[in-house]
Order: sequence, then structure tokens, then C-alpha cells
Amino acid sequence: MGRQSIDTVLVLPPRPKGVAPGRWLYDALRSAILDGRLRAGARLPATRALAAEYGVARGTVVGVFEQLASEGYLEARVGSGTRVRAVLPDRLLQATRTPVTSRREAPARRISGFAKRAQLMRPLNLGPARAFRANQPALDLFPARLWAQVAGRRLRRSSSELLAGSDPLGFLPLREQVAAYLTTSRGASCTPERVAIVPGGQAAIDVIARLLIEPGDVVAVENPGYIGAVRLFEAYGARLVPADVDDEGIVVDALKRTRARLVYVTPAHQFPLCVSMPLARRLALLEWARSRNALIFEDDYDSEYRYEGRPLPAMQGLDDAGCVIFSGSFSKTLFPGLRLAYVVVPDDLVDPLAAVLSLMNRHAQMLDQAVLADFMEAGHFGRHLRRMREVYAQRLGVLLAAAKDQLDGMLTVSDVEAGLQTVGWLAPGFTGGDVVAAAARHDVQLLAISCFALTSYPREGLQIGFAAVDEKEIRRGVDVLELVLRRLRRRRR
Repeated sequence: MGRQSIDTVLVLPPRPKGVAPGRWLYDALRSAILDGRLRAGARLPATRALAAEYGVARGTVVGVFEQLASEGYLEARVGSGTRVRAVLPDRLLQATRTPVTSRREAPARRISGFAKRAQLMRPLNLGPARAFRANQPALDLFPARLWAQVAGRRLRRSSSELLAGSDPLGFLPLREQVAAYLTTSRGASCTPERVAIVPGGQAAIDVIARLLIEPGDVVAVENPGYIGAVRLFEAYGARLVPADVDDEGIVVDALKRTRARLVYVTPAHQFPLCVSMPLARRLALLEWARSRNALIFEDDYDSEYRYEGRPLPAMQGLDDAGCVIFSGSFSKTLFPGLRLAYVVVPDDLVDPLAAVLSLMNRHAQMLDQAVLADFMEAGHFGRHLRRMREVYAQRLGVLLAAAKDQLDGMLTVSDVEAGLQTVGWLAPGFTGGDVVAAAARHDVQLLAISCFALTSYPREGLQIGFAAVDEKEIRRGVDVLELVLRRLRRRRR
């Protein structure tokens, strides 16, 4: 059992009037031990510190410690202080525990409308990665040692200014690096002044929802689409309009029949169908937003990894009317635990965004921002992206070849242009939920496309990740899928 160390303050109940200090201290410490608040091995504060904290004579504290030690509660060792004994006297184990305070049934609490509308989003990517975990990079290939070196150098030269905090929009050197990267690599139109650093991609959606949405406002979302955004918009009281997605992304004609003031889209690599929105569709969506004085939230969550075709610039870079909000995250390019993302807003939203962020969390983690800025400035970020792009392209090729060889006629895996996952369309007769459940029994992780739809979805498919695991695990996953699909097909005959 690990030892509990009390190096600050030991909280004891107030001393009742008329009770001698020694009697009160003895009873309080004894009750804390019996109730388990002071666990076996817990180190007590020094007698001088305890006496000063509670205004009693040090001799009184010493006497109480000695009495408790003689009765088998405490033990004192040179160099280790006074600790609760690992094994208490037998008579103490039979003692009836008396609660320190009486507990009453908690009254019904009034919670906000936001909390009532909120639905729990359980984390999916926990535990060891297995085929075909989606939405996660190859964490085992992240250059952790290099990151540690950069972090160590940053910590050694940390200034009081850095330790104090930053502007609500984030650490300026990181915003400068992000603006330069987006301008060069994503064709975005931005300056550091329009970039905000936030603690993760979900936080980016959250702050924009706080900034723009009032209860009853109409928000259009892709269908099927990212449920994390849907749940947030619902919690803020938005009226959601599901807009169909075809082979070119969100159907703009579906938006023309709505009064949406905001539309959430993933044009570079649609989530979860993995299609890329072509230029003509992007221009049509921009024209719709301009004509309706609406805003577009462009979530660029994993477009850095592109495997074929000419890169399309971010839709934000095509916008000349200031109607696109652009967001991306470092969770897919580096690692999810970093919890850093960025939002690029039009000029007129910069000050309101800063005000909202100042009330939410002041700013994202400063030291992590500084380390990331150094990591990008030194060129490590770009080199890591290039390396991972090659690795993921190879893994995608292995998946496509194995699926074509073993799953033909049962599952058609799309040859995607970008991202960390693809979609597999099931042949008639199969149900996504059945395949997911059967594969899970063989430690293969899949998600049914239907779980991302706001309305009934006409096609049965699977979201299939390929980036998080190596070629051997991908081949094992295909073997399991072949076994599962053949068994399910035999049952239906």
C-alpha cells in the first residue's frame, strides 16, 4: 500500500467549548484514523506545525502523539516522522464507526438549461489501440524524446512573463507560427491577430457556440456528421437542421430551404464519410453564406494528411466576405493529450472572441503553448507531418490491398484522399451494428456510420481507422473482418 503524506495542513473538527485541548486533539486524531481519513502509513504533520496551526501548546501535541503511539495507533521513526500504524490493535478493528457529521439526503438541485440539454460524450479512444481505431494518430511513432528535449530547453529559460500567463487569445509566438503554417500549408488567409489558441478541438466548437448561438437559433450540420458538435449545439439550445451529405460533401441546396445562421462543415475530409468537397461545391457554399449573411464553421480536423490528388486550399482562404470561421487541432498531428487547437475568426469577431475566452479559461496551458511554438519554429512539426504522411499512406495501401483481396463482395473500402480513417460500405444484408459487435469480440474496434446520423441513414457502413496501428495489426483486423462477415452471411442464408 502506498503511503499517504500530509505535508501541508491536517484538517480537524473545531474544538467544542469546555473541552480541554489534549482531549479534543486525541479524540479528533483517533476518529480520523478509525474513519479511514488517516490511512495506514499516513505521515502526520510535525508537532510544532500542528501546534501552531491549531493554537495549542507543542507539549500538548507531543503528549497526544505519545499516548496514541502507546495505544498502537501511531509509530515514530527517526527520519520518517510520525505515521499511522499499518496494523491497528485488534480491539480497534471491532469498533463501531461513528460518523463525524450526520448526513442528510441531498435536496433536488436546480441545474441550468445547458446542463439539462447536455448529453455525456464518453471517450472512445481509451486503452491499447487495435485495428481499426479511428480518429487517432500513431502515438507510438511520436518523437517523445525530441519533444522532451524541446520542453526541457523551454523550461530552463522560462521567464516570469511566461509563467504569469498570456493574452486570452493565446501565446503570441505560437499564434505567429500557426498563422504562418496555415498561410503556407493550408492556403488560409490569416494573421496572428485573428488566431486564438484553445484547449482542444471540442473547445473550439464550444467557444464559437458561446460566441454566436442563442437558444432557438438555427444551426445546420452535416448528416451524418460529427456528434460532438451536434451535442454542443443542442446543449446551447440551437435548433438543428440536418443537411444531407453526398459524394461531394454537404448538399448546398438543402441549406437554401433553411434559415440557418451557422453551418458546421468538414470539407477537407468529411466526418465520417471521408469525402472531400470539390472547389465548385465550396464556392457554392460560400455564395450561400454571403447571400444569407450566415457563417460557416470550417472544421479542418485532419486534412494535413493527404495521400493523393492536388491539395485544395482551405475554404477560409477562398472567402472574401468574412463569413468563414476556421478551426484545426494538434490532436491528430501530434497527440490528443496535448489539448491544443486553434480558431481563426473574421476581424469583427476577434474582440468578442477574446472577451468570451477571458471568461472561460483565460488561456490554454502556457507552457505547452510555448513548447509547441518552439517545436514548430525549429521545423520539427513539419518534419513529423511529412514522416507520418508517408507512414499513413503505406498503412492505407495495406488496408486497401488486404480488403480487396479478402473482403470483396462483402465490404468495399473507400480509397480516401486524406485523413486518418476511411469508410467501408457493407454489401446488402449486413448491418453495421452487428458487424461492430461481432468484431469487438475479437478485439477489433469499429464504428457504424449509422451512429453519426441524426436521422435514419440509408446505407450500412463502417468507419475504419488505419493510422493508429501498424501493418501487422491491420492485416489481423482484415482477417477478423473476413471471419465475421462470412459468419454473418451464412447466418442470413
